[in-house]
Amino acid sequence: MAKYKEFHARSIEDPSAFWAEQAALVDWHTPFTQVLDYSRPPFAKWFVGGTTNLCHNAVDRHLKARADQAALIFVSTETNEEKIYSFAQLYREVNRMAGILKGLGVGRGDRVLIYMPMIPEATFAMLACARIGAIHSVVFGGFASVSLATRIDDATPKVIISADAGSRAGKAVPYKHLLDEAIALAKSPPEKVLMVDRGLEKDFPKVAGRDVDYAELRAEHMNDEVPCEWLESSEPSYILYTSGTTGKPKGVQRDTGGYAVALAASMKLIFCGNPGETYFSTSDIGWVVGHSYIVYGPLLAGMATIMYEGTPIRPDGGIWWSIVEKYKVTSMFSSPTAIRVLKKQDPALLKKYDLSSLRLLFLAGEPLDEPTGRWIADGIGRPVIDNYWQTETGWPILAIPRGVEALPSKFGSPGLPCYGYDVKIFNEANGEEITAHHEKGVVAIEGPLPPGCMTTVWGDDERFVKTYWTSVPNRQVYSTFDWGIRDEDGYFFILGRTDDVINVAGHRLGTREIEESLSSHPNVAEVAVVGVADQLKGQVAIAFVILKDAARADTLEKRLAHEGELMKVVDGQLGAVARPARVHFVSSLPKTRSGKLLRRSIQALCEGRDPGDLTTIEDPTALDQIQAAVRS
Repeated sequence: MAKYKEFHARSIEDPSAFWAEQAALVDWHTPFTQVLDYSRPPFAKWFVGGTTNLCHNAVDRHLKARADQAALIFVSTETNEEKIYSFAQLYREVNRMAGILKGLGVGRGDRVLIYMPMIPEATFAMLACARIGAIHSVVFGGFASVSLATRIDDATPKVIISADAGSRAGKAVPYKHLLDEAIALAKSPPEKVLMVDRGLEKDFPKVAGRDVDYAELRAEHMNDEVPCEWLESSEPSYILYTSGTTGKPKGVQRDTGGYAVALAASMKLIFCGNPGETYFSTSDIGWVVGHSYIVYGPLLAGMATIMYEGTPIRPDGGIWWSIVEKYKVTSMFSSPTAIRVLKKQDPALLKKYDLSSLRLLFLAGEPLDEPTGRWIADGIGRPVIDNYWQTETGWPILAIPRGVEALPSKFGSPGLPCYGYDVKIFNEANGEEITAHHEKGVVAIEGPLPPGCMTTVWGDDERFVKTYWTSVPNRQVYSTFDWGIRDEDGYFFILGRTDDVINVAGHRLGTREIEESLSSHPNVAEVAVVGVADQLKGQVAIAFVILKDAARADTLEKRLAHEGELMKVVDGQLGAVARPARVHFVSSLPKTRSGKLLRRSIQALCEGRDPGDLTTIEDPTALDQIQAAVRS
């Protein structure tokens, strides 16, 4: 581990020298005069005075060496389309989109909201904004109108780019009526709406004077050559909204130069990607993984990136592996939830396709449980690299940086602190640093945050400081709001959100710990635990479990016996205090389309409250099951 330790230590002890070296991975129009300005903590400015452009680094600079190489590979099992764009073709499409946006009056610093499905035009739009110095804000396609309106009002976009519809499991998901409702609700409506008509929603409503057609305008801008705007490193590249504890969404603001350097370094040092290879992230551009590792990261590295519209099991559970075979994918990035979905499919599908090109599978988004990790690692015969990060950081906080040293993974741990991150564990009550092994505390990062992380909350510096930098007593450190422990080898284990803590009769318990315990039972496929208000104990734990063999709980008698068996598992591992008050059996759990469990919605239903904003829910019937289980 000596090589990793030395590399990481240098990034913390001499960040200026360390990041100056990494900055050579991108092109600079004007060299920077100062690597780091941390004169106003916790606000960090990286590569001060340097000018660069994300689109130039992702597209233009590759034209000399790899113009005809695949850059963007679009695969839709929803509409049965596949299209490959070379770097030269991507360059042309981005210039056309940039020409359209400039024609609509968009300039440097203006905001463009992108509300689109996983189609090539969404990538063109993001890169075109970066090209002309506009700030894009991608909102997950299909988001409900009220949520969309709050984002419109916060970002105040000059133009919104959308499509008639997305598609999910073969069914069209209309977007335009949601967008029109959101604009009607918004106090700061856009001047223009640029519509991509996929032909999925016939006769969608058009607003005269405001809505313009992408295909018509593209035809007028076919030969446009739009020069890159050279942005100072700290100028914003994009805003990406993440849910806040208040009703107002938090706009994570990302810079330009720091983000370009962080992603270029991560592609080499963490994701081990090389120019000319193919990268496949199964995420969505509405999430941070889609920004960093569908669009910008792979293209910065000169790789082809796969943009996939569809589910992991349509037409069958082998679809992703068929894509790996066909396009010779070398690195793949998905989520534990997606792998758990595949776990329910025919295991023969893992062996059906030639996966010899695939070197590594990366998983992130929520903690990876050991049974799931082992199942996929054994099934594909490739290393599975867990990693842990947040919308706010833009790239991994914890991982195994195999490009530095190929250290072993440990199931249940996302790994070691990545270079640039000074990760520590603190006592949440007094702010003292915890250095003992296996002692639980809040995972936090000493400032300055490395390049690529959020620079502030859009339009609200005060909220940035108050939300992220003041929650650990007597410290100005960035809180991840996650509990964690560190083992004797320095590997971190994430134990769940600090706000996912149940207080049972004065005992503080992490829902994640109870979930881990229940997951260890051989008949448990998946589990969610929430804290529910209780008059006697303050709160009690309630568990919802998906069984591998549902027949073991198909009568009331069997159900009660199996419930008792699972409670005994928790008793034996964590003690009676952690035992759930009830264990309910369901066939699906409510999650967002990116795989996050909707814990707050489950908790609300258990307490008889409104489950809140459900715009991103994957399967609405999952909540009906929760409600039925609670009533019974």
